[in-house]
Amino acid sequence: MESRVLCMLANDVLALPIFKQEDPSLPLDGETKHPPFQYVMCAATSPAVKLHDETLTYLNQGQSYEIRMLDNRKMGDMPEISGKLVKSIIRVVFHDRRLQYTEHQQLEGWKWNRPGDRLLDLDIPMSVGIIDTRTNPSQLNAVEFLWDPAKRTSAFIQVHCISTEFTPRKHGGEKGVPFRIQVDTFKQNENGEYTDHLHSASCQIKVFKPKGADRKQKTDREKMEKRTAHEKEKYQPSYDTTILTECSPWPDTPTTYANNSPSPAPTFTSSQQSTCSVPDSNSSSPNHQGDGVSQASGEQIQPSATTQETQQWLLKNRFSSYTRLFSNFSGADLLKLTKEDLVQICGAADGIRLYNSLKSRSVRPRLTIYVCQEQPSSATLQAQQQAAGSGGENGSGTPYVYHAIYLEEMVASEVARKLALVFNIPLHQINQVYRQGPTGIHILVSDQMVQNFQDESCFLFSTVKAENNDGIHIILK
Repeated sequence: MESRVLCMLANDVLALPIFKQEDPSLPLDGETKHPPFQYVMCAATSPAVKLHDETLTYLNQGQSYEIRMLDNRKMGDMPEISGKLVKSIIRVVFHDRRLQYTEHQQLEGWKWNRPGDRLLDLDIPMSVGIIDTRTNPSQLNAVEFLWDPAKRTSAFIQVHCISTEFTPRKHGGEKGVPFRIQVDTFKQNENGEYTDHLHSASCQIKVFKPKGADRKQKTDREKMEKRTAHEKEKYQPSYDTTILTECSPWPDTPTTYANNSPSPAPTFTSSQQSTCSVPDSNSSSPNHQGDGVSQASGEQIQPSATTQETQQWLLKNRFSSYTRLFSNFSGADLLKLTKEDLVQICGAADGIRLYNSLKSRSVRPRLTIYVCQEQPSSATLQAQQQAAGSGGENGSGTPYVYHAIYLEEMVASEVARKLALVFNIPLHQINQVYRQGPTGIHILVSDQMVQNFQDESCFLFSTVKAENNDGIHIILK
């Protein structure tokens, strides 16, 4: 009887207009599709929500809330799951699309500040009818379990993150960000793995410190009581329970979950941990380049670029950490993002670097020098070159060919590295770099000397064997 009452209540609530977060492919009210399951969270909805907006439910941090898993099939629907178990994954995720882009970084920051805690837990002693519950220590926002649709099933969840933890701190009193509770349900495939999607539903929530949700609900109710009857007509009534509304499945592909083979829980962070993790120092450093010229000045992405071409451009420009994040972006989509969007999605360092790359803004080097390798037989030609001025010629009338060396760091080791790179000299063979001074003396090139080089200075350089015949010295003239 209790289940019937809940189903009647659920059907009434589902008659509300389709919400913006729902899958546009879902049937409208006039169509006949009947959802196979219904999930009811035993927490009241806010009365301060306008008629055509999605419901909002306030939860207390750490409090156990029941989600009733109801079999809503009509007679004869989905006979293949009759008498069998299904798997459900419950997640707490960001409602705001901008935060969804950076959720891995956001959750890593939360994990750092709250070591040992989870965003979402199952209260197993309170739960009824759930089997083989699983949580993954590396995926803190999801829980999963098996259950039998033919039996009474209730999962009690606890949300441990609060909405204001993901709000930039300014002057206090900031509005907390909304989350979503989403349930995705799967059946077994022919291999016994729970990967065939059956149904998904979600609802919008905000999480407060203990007892904060009760105070917020009371405040909203009091505000509504002060409104006129005409104003109240624009708002939804508060329901004692929250019906999760149908939505698209969470975009992760479920991993293998066989009855006899435990596997990690497939949560929304599983795909991003390998491809959208916080970039390492090599990939995010603006000075990590393959040659003397900044690669940001490479080929600019075109608005007509396909999604595949956009992926190739990201890889070529050292944004491999974000290829999964931008997997559905064309060139035009990427170019529409503002600098602020990219900083929020990729973080300050890589966001600015990606913005500059999209706009073909190369980073100006701190120092540029021009270097030409002196031929062994032309040692006497240096004076001729100097007499002719920069861009001189050798004795046969052939002009000296100089290579530009761009230094992002004003240190001697950077000079050696760039010379090795441009002139194909194994770096480990370079012992020292000297500068030829007055009367032909050799002066060791130090960091301080490099810092006093004039921009766009010209040098001839030669190589001599080291005293122990192990490697070479480079002499700049």
